[in-house]
Amino acid sequence: MEEAEASPLTVTGEKRSLPEEDPGHAAKRLRVEQEEEEQESRGGDEEEPLEQESQGGDEEEEEQEEESFADMMKHGLSEPDVGILKFISEHKGFSGILKERYSDFVVHEINKEGKMVRLDDLSVPADVEEDSQDCSCAETQTLTEEQKQQLDELQHFKNKEGSVAIEVQEDSKEKRTLLHRAVKTLYPGLETKTEDREGKKFIVAYHAAGKSALAAPRKHSWPKNRGSFCHFVLYKENKDTMDAINLLSKFLRVRPNMFSYMGTKDKRAVTVQEIAVLKISAERLSHLNKCLMNLKLGNFSYKKQPLKLGELQGNHFTVVLRNISGSLEQVEQAMTSLKETGFINYYGMQRFGTTAVPTHRVGRAILQNNWKEVVDLILKPRPGAEKGYLVKCREEWARSQDPEAALKRLPVKRCVEGQLLRGLAKYGKNNIITAFGLIPRNNRLMYIHSYQSYVWNCMVSKRMEAFGLRAVEGDLVLRGGYAHVLSAEEAEKHSVHDVVMPLPGFDVIYPTHSVGGGYRDMLSADDLDIDSMRHKVRDYSLAGAYRRILIRPRDVSWELIQYDDPRVPLVHTDVEKLENAPAPVYLKEGKYRALKMEFSLPSSTYATMAVREVLKMDTSIKNQTQLNTSWLN
Repeated sequence: MEEAEASPLTVTGEKRSLPEEDPGHAAKRLRVEQEEEEQESRGGDEEEPLEQESQGGDEEEEEQEEESFADMMKHGLSEPDVGILKFISEHKGFSGILKERYSDFVVHEINKEGKMVRLDDLSVPADVEEDSQDCSCAETQTLTEEQKQQLDELQHFKNKEGSVAIEVQEDSKEKRTLLHRAVKTLYPGLETKTEDREGKKFIVAYHAAGKSALAAPRKHSWPKNRGSFCHFVLYKENKDTMDAINLLSKFLRVRPNMFSYMGTKDKRAVTVQEIAVLKISAERLSHLNKCLMNLKLGNFSYKKQPLKLGELQGNHFTVVLRNISGSLEQVEQAMTSLKETGFINYYGMQRFGTTAVPTHRVGRAILQNNWKEVVDLILKPRPGAEKGYLVKCREEWARSQDPEAALKRLPVKRCVEGQLLRGLAKYGKNNIITAFGLIPRNNRLMYIHSYQSYVWNCMVSKRMEAFGLRAVEGDLVLRGGYAHVLSAEEAEKHSVHDVVMPLPGFDVIYPTHSVGGGYRDMLSADDLDIDSMRHKVRDYSLAGAYRRILIRPRDVSWELIQYDDPRVPLVHTDVEKLENAPAPVYLKEGKYRALKMEFSLPSSTYATMAVREVLKMDTSIKNQTQLNTSWLN
């Protein structure tokens, strides 16, 4: 065991941490923490998710904001701030460039059957071709090449007039119906209407606009023998899951909650996952491949049930660390240790936010019933750079304490700050609990789950410090879904990989060795009673859960790659394989070396922490940004 001694990590153009994606006392029921963790990264129960202020636009915008982002990160969190202190491997750390390109980080979901989700088929199932003949007929007989071009330009927002009018040459209801259907099917995102102009009938195509168009999808006939949900594989590049779903819902004119999925995947990566949508045909979905950038849909099938959060078994990662400094021996030692021993199952930095006010501090204030502090932490001015309108909003709140005045400074009102201010304006500053409730439930729960994660990280660091890589008397293991305290004799028969530790709550037990007392001491220092974790607001009552202290990845493999050009891709993606693009060619000798590694992790574990163990580095954005700045200078 050794203290965390971070080796330098160079990060070029990177502003976000890695994705993921992600139980003698009486025995007590095992809580499934995975469900809670997956849900909080989704939006509200029936609401669209809040906008994430920390996520910028595309890479060009990120580069333009690099200086302000670096300034903000000076005040951000580092690993020790959230209890991440220990390594378990004995090799000497080395440096590398983490996610220099988003294609250096590829994630494939592992579904509930244990199969890796891949995009390898763009065809439409045969049973949905019943309407395609009519549409292709209408297109062939009625739409001219000029009209097709005009509709294509309109669909891609290249038409300055904002609409395309198609004259109906042979007017009949059947003819108009076929034209309407052809335009909507072949050009998703467009709406049509019939207009009379100087005694002639025209089909006018335009972009569906306004909330009413999104909220009221058109009713299409749905075959009775077909499953109600179209399942498909979503391949995306440099876009997070909710952004992708919001984009699909816009083009299909349905609400985002029509889609279901097993887990969210991070933005700065190439990711492949399964999605399900209610009563949208594979044919309509496949047409989106013509007009969406950095997204590809395929592997369509119809099923009776949607997907549920947490149903996945995990994720398979392909990670490229460029320009590594480690010797062959160091790399072999690091990867062998990862394969055989694993890594400490810490909650990664993205669990705690990226600004100077960490989410676990808000969670602690909620649990303390200190609602004025909750408001203060969310709304007060904070050090570091932020978007200009947020700065003005915070300054107005600090000056006037007037929610309506602060809200006027905020053009984007669907962020957490906007929702809270709207609640304060509606219910008053003396009814903060109700006002806070305007923030979607899963976003509110994120704060208290973050506090649980913070406590767990601190306690597992204490446990590894005290007892190292062996099971000891007083440790907890799971038996049939229940937590059991090990005796000295039982501990001899168990591995450290069997040991779990609790997230604090009213329905868990704690280790009976010294670390168990550490939980009580830590919560007492935060003015919380470990014996009274039920909150007067039921949503904020913590049942607790159990989490393995070490994770040993599966399917671990690695290779060293030589390359000359930092821009050359080093991973062959699913889309490149579909397009028969040649696989990357690795040089026998090159200017730089990269470590390409693959491994599979169960859900609710952080790939960041596996990479941390290999490189022996601090994975916080604060540290990465500082190292990046020094490397660039």
